[in-house]
Amino acid sequence: MSLRSRIQDDMKAALRAKESARLAAIRLLLAAIKQREVDERIAELDDQAVLATIEKLVKQRRDAAAQYEAAGRAELAAAERFEIEVLSAYLPARLTEAEITAEIDAALAASGASTAADMGRAMAVLKPRLAGKADMGEVSRLLRARLSA
Repeated sequence: MSLRSRIQDDMKAALRAKESARLAAIRLLLAAIKQREVDERIAELDDQAVLATIEKLVKQRRDAAAQYEAAGRAELAAAERFEIEVLSAYLPARLTEAEITAEIDAALAASGASTAADMGRAMAVLKPRLAGKADMGEVSRLLRARLSA
């Protein structure tokens, strides 16, 4: 079963259970997926593209929640955190820092990168391996620290 099919099944289940907040979050996700399909003129996104869309939406929700909290709007921040929780259920389990470091070591060996100038080559190897499993900003930070040491 594809990730998109799973999301559609969850939407139907939320509709039957009358979970309006969950249903709204899932519909938002499906709308973003459909919008990307229309923009890119493809029939159906593969699971990797769906994961990238989910990550983008989660990042937007995190930013919005932080802004709402800074503005003293706790109820809106809570709604954003709920959407993050719903969307995160579709993401694969996150890797620990030790697992990310092991992947960085493997990527450095595979790409031959040894200096900060070679960071792009190492990231090109890491990105497909870690997509959806780790925050790429965190991966970049760890890689930069490793290459500058």
